[in-house]
Amino acid sequence: MRKLLLSMIMATAALSGIASTKVVAHRGFWKTDGSAQNSIAALVKADSIDCYGSEFDVWLSADGQLVVNHDNSFSGKKIEQTTFDELTSLKLSNGENLPSLEQYFDAAKKCKTRLILELKPHSDYKREAEAISKIVAMVKKYGYESRMEYISFSLNACKEFVKQAPKGTPVLYLDGKLSPAQLKELGISGLDYHLNILKKHPEWIEEAHKLGMVVNSWTVDNAADMVWLIEHNVDLITTNEPVVLKKLLIETYGEKSK
Repeated sequence: MRKLLLSMIMATAALSGIASTKVVAHRGFWKTDGSAQNSIAALVKADSIDCYGSEFDVWLSADGQLVVNHDNSFSGKKIEQTTFDELTSLKLSNGENLPSLEQYFDAAKKCKTRLILELKPHSDYKREAEAISKIVAMVKKYGYESRMEYISFSLNACKEFVKQAPKGTPVLYLDGKLSPAQLKELGISGLDYHLNILKKHPEWIEEAHKLGMVVNSWTVDNAADMVWLIEHNVDLITTNEPVVLKKLLIETYGEKSK
């Protein structure tokens, strides 16, 4: 039944022509053997299936170092209140240690996928600015400026990325509270909004494109929702099901790109 429904969705969508939507693996390609959310394996596996980008989450530890994790705590340890050494000694579900950003960037040397870095909202704006300063410096050290895209729920963090990152670096806001025109005024280059926000304001997609901005949507795992976004010409879809989305793009639209 599920295969039949997907086939019907794909057949209907094919009537609308060619898509140009790209695939972003949410927290990497983690829904596969040997992987885990925000792990180095998830980054490598996202690259192995030719995703446009691999999204991951970054925090500043208590002693001012950068680590990769989604929630504000892990294994009972508050990220912002725990030292770097303590955090990076913790084990992920696939047996890896919780990675530092430097370890993550080391692994990215062998990958081509773009790096979609989400800075989580921190306890205060000063720590966000400190984290961004260190992120931008590390990106420069690794020569990754052309591979980076920054996203955040914190409007302050987005403003800081615009201020500190090289001019033209994509910076997308996640929280869904501002129109494309309002974001454009702040120098923010795109919106990365939940599907429900874009369904409530589908006109924002066209408005953003007219302003030369990028549109992403998260976190979209249902094929029918993917089709709605593709048909509304979003540029990127962030998903926990990158294989499903890639198959949909290839089989329905003949889309060969990432």
